[in-house]
Amino acid sequence: MTDFSPHPDLEVREVELTRPLHWLALAWRDMERSPTSGAIHGLILAAVARTLFWFARHEFWWIAAMLATCMIVAPLLATGLYDISRRLERKQTATLGDAFRIWTCGDKRLIQFGVLLALSSGGWLLCSAALVHWMLPASVHTPTDFVRLVVLQPHFGLFEIWVLMSTLIAAPMFASTVITIPLLMDHPKLTLWQAVFTSWRVVALNPFAMAMWAGLLCLFTALGVGSAFLGLLGVVPMLGHASWHAYRDLVIYDASAH
Repeated sequence: MTDFSPHPDLEVREVELTRPLHWLALAWRDMERSPTSGAIHGLILAAVARTLFWFARHEFWWIAAMLATCMIVAPLLATGLYDISRRLERKQTATLGDAFRIWTCGDKRLIQFGVLLALSSGGWLLCSAALVHWMLPASVHTPTDFVRLVVLQPHFGLFEIWVLMSTLIAAPMFASTVITIPLLMDHPKLTLWQAVFTSWRVVALNPFAMAMWAGLLCLFTALGVGSAFLGLLGVVPMLGHASWHAYRDLVIYDASAH
């Protein structure tokens, strides 16, 4: 039976608006202590994204599908970075081999979460395609078509509605993922739905700090992608390590209960 109840030993913490900057500072410290592992993670995602973009560069909807795929790959890829930060926090050795073992651990909860991410990303893609085809008399095939017919259209309407729809889909995805994967990694007995529910509690208790964190994630991701994906070599490890420290800062585990 699926357990949607909050875990009795997990407490969420309220933080100040600027706390995400502290997580980024801690991430830089982890990157300095384990630079190779972080760079390899960034290189993998950059190579995947660059390859997909190369094949999809002339077809807008294939590019959109590529972005949806990266939305699935990035959080799961970051599990290795979470493990490195956890090991450094415990003053243990942290190697790339440790990160690879996390990827192959076969945790069914992470697999289930990956499926949920895939369904959410696929839903965004289908809704975007349906909206554009419904509101446009002309078809969008290439990236140029999308910019000309949607982004640069002179009248208020389609682009603004598309942005609003994307935001409405992205917001619950963010709330469901912000600390879920590190929480699952750190607590093997926690159910997937308990982790997701805890993530929602974190966002509900810290709406402004989480809004800032979401903005920073979007900003650095845009910089990484906009630099011909080369910036992902630094952005991926920075955001991955920072996400671990966000989890450690936002969730308190009462070990005395056991």
